[in-house]
Order: sequence, then structure tokens, then C-alpha cells
Amino acid sequence: MTPPESSPLAAGSPAPTSVHDVALLDLDGVVYVGPDAVTGVPAALASARQAGMRLGFVTNNAARTPQEVAAHLSELAVPASADDVITSSQAAATVVAARWGSGARVLPVGGPGVAVALREAGLTVVDRAEDDPVAVVQGYGREVGWAQLAEAVVAVRAGARHVATNTDATIPSPRGPLPGNGAMVGVVTGVTGQAPLVTGKPDPAMHAECVRRTAARSPLVVGDRLDTDIEGARRAGAASLLVLTGVTVPATLLTAGPDRRPDLLAPDCGGLLVAHPAVVADGERWRCGSWWAEAGPTGLRLGSDGGSTPPSAAGDGLDSLRALCVAHWAASSGQEEAPAVAAADEAAREALRRWDLAEV
Repeated sequence: MTPPESSPLAAGSPAPTSVHDVALLDLDGVVYVGPDAVTGVPAALASARQAGMRLGFVTNNAARTPQEVAAHLSELAVPASADDVITSSQAAATVVAARWGSGARVLPVGGPGVAVALREAGLTVVDRAEDDPVAVVQGYGREVGWAQLAEAVVAVRAGARHVATNTDATIPSPRGPLPGNGAMVGVVTGVTGQAPLVTGKPDPAMHAECVRRTAARSPLVVGDRLDTDIEGARRAGAASLLVLTGVTVPATLLTAGPDRRPDLLAPDCGGLLVAHPAVVADGERWRCGSWWAEAGPTGLRLGSDGGSTPPSAAGDGLDSLRALCVAHWAASSGQEEAPAVAAADEAAREALRRWDLAEV
């Protein structure tokens, strides 16, 4: 695979189902949130399959086995087999087995999926730091508590290598973001002072394995996180589609650094089925549909051809955000805080309220 040549968002795209043969989908925040499917996503994925696109599922959530994940997907009307699923526990197990060899002793911390992946990789799972593990593999688990974290700390301080399946600080839920594996990894790191070896996304190994399994020629990574899904896609040399059903909000997208800028943007996985508009230069402005944005010394300015009347509801409603992102990215290499944005008309003011962006 070679890195996409187009500038993020600027080039637009025909419907991804007509361009990409395989979609590599993140799960939490993309296909489902908590136990429930994102509204409309099972139907969208069924339509993508009918159009000839194959699906692979690549998750940083290490709590469940591929079999359990596939069963959950099938219950949500997204048919899948265990072979369609790559978990960060599998990636960690592969790394540990390659580094320390078959039979090496490993202490798992996390949900059942962690220990299962280690055993399937030929490693010996132990329960205590006194069993002299060569590594501690830590992944997400709803039941992870003080006892497991304490055992991990003792083992790492005794010389075991701390391996994290991922460092996602949060996971999406119907109640909003909740602590993810990264929060728990931070506890062990904070006490031991030892930085973990991270094996999940954005490391390209997981996407590369899914590409190998599916024999993808032109894969498209679909995710909701910039720091794992989108950066992981770029590191794997694949195109990316960001959906807004998970943790990323417009202000975060606007300030994304070059390695975390998606090629395409959509409200949800329905974006696989439709053409994506280009953002084109118009003098000092960038235009997308009926919207324009420009960057200046004091921030961004957003306007619409409709003036006080909101532009047509045709499309997915993201053209104003696309124009803002490209205008800002063209003028900046990224910054920590979202820039102030001035509204040129009432329609732009309404759009900024929708995106929860600061207006000046």
C-alpha cells in the first residue's frame, strides 16, 4: 500500500464503495456504542456489501475474543465470523510471542479476550507476579480493579515488560465518554515509571493483518478516533474515513495535526455509500458546496452563499465543517486549541453553534 496522494478532505471522492474494495471498520463508536448498533449502520453496511465492498473489523478493545465480537455483530444484523475480526489482544500476543518465544510466561490484565489471545499464540498465562512473567499484557476490561493493577505493578517493577494493547483514554458509551484502557495503563505507568510498549492502533500491524486476511487492494479505514484510527490508517498507507458517531468532535478535528487528518468525513457509516464533495480553492477562500471559509491572522471566517438563509439541506450537512477544516489546515500545521471563528452571516452563525465552535 502507498499513502494516499490527495490532500485530506480537499479532493472529495466518488462513493467509497466504488473506489475501495474493503472497509476496515473500527467498532466502538463506529458500528456500535455500548451494546447497541449506531442507528442506520447495519443497513448501511449491508448496502455496502451489496455494492461489492468487503468488511473487516479492527478493534482496540481487548476485552472480548474475536468469536464474541463476531457474535455480537451478528446479533446487531452485521453478519461476521471470528476471522473477520482483529483485536488488539491478538496484536499484543503476536508481538510478545515473536519477542520472547512460544511458551513464555505472561501476566494478563484485562477482560477474558486478553488471556485467550495469549494462549492461542502459544504463550503461558500466569496469575501472579511471583510466577516470573517476562511481560504484563494489559488490555481493556470492565472488571479491572485494584488487585489486577497492583499485580501488574509488582511484576513490572520486578522486570517484566509492560505491554499495552492500546492507550485509548476513553471509550464511547450511551452515557458519554468513559475511562478506556489508556486510563488504566496510566495507573501502572504512574507507579512504575516505565513507559509501556503499545501494540494496538495506531501501530499499523493490526490494519496490515486485516489487509492480509482480506487480500485488500484498496482498503479504506473507517473510524471515530483521530489518534488511533486515522493516524493508524496513515501509518499503514491506507485512505481513511472519519465518522462523527464516536469520540471525535468538530473542535478536535479542526486542530488535528497532519498525521491525524482524515481523507473523508461523514456523519456515520452511510458515508460509504455516497459521493463526498471536494473542497476547492477560490482565491483566499476554500469552498465546499454552498459554504466558504478563509483563514486570517485572527482566526477563521465562515460564510454561505445563502446569507441569512441556511443553504440547502441536500448532502450530509457537513460541508461547512469540511470548508473550515481545509481552510485551517492549509494555513496551519495544527495547534492545541481550536481557533476562533467569525460568522459572516446568520447561516454561518447557526453552523458554528451546531459544531460548538467559538465565535468572535
